[in-house]
Amino acid sequence: MSQIFREVRVEDVDKFLHLTLDAYASIRELDIHFSAATATREEAIKHISENKVYVLEENGTFISTVSIRLPWGPNPGPLVLPHIGWFATNPAYKRQGIGKKVLSWLEEEILKKQLRAPAVTLGTADNHPWLKEMYEKSGFEEIGQKDLGKGHLTIYLRKILLPGQYQAWTEKHNHLKIGGK
Repeated sequence: MSQIFREVRVEDVDKFLHLTLDAYASIRELDIHFSAATATREEAIKHISENKVYVLEENGTFISTVSIRLPWGPNPGPLVLPHIGWFATNPAYKRQGIGKKVLSWLEEEILKKQLRAPAVTLGTADNHPWLKEMYEKSGFEEIGQKDLGKGHLTIYLRKILLPGQYQAWTEKHNHLKIGGK
């Protein structure tokens, strides 16, 4: 079984959408309104076209995916930093550390080595029973909350990746705050 990380292309949209919708089934059951949970094919194509989208693939099967919204893109995150979204793992691969493997790869190979990002952000729902704690165990810390009109508060988290560069970034962007934090 050979696993590879690669960027998702528009021609991968059907496999990408299938993985995403399957993985987000539990989110729909919790009645949490994440865009990825109910995405249409057209929305998935738009997402792939406007963001950096990666997949962990095993023998042609998409196992896990994660996306980065870039600060200069059409849908930037809350700060002038890359923002993680549409993070999903095939339910058949749950509890195998796949998500942790994908986040580690993304941080090391893409965010640190390629983008040289000082930090990264992500958002989750305040009413999700375990996502916030999972991200905190991976080194993320809460930096604010905001009501985006989706029926829950979005909790924003940040992880510092390159401490020296982050210090310089904060000196330049210390005016940026989310929900009072």
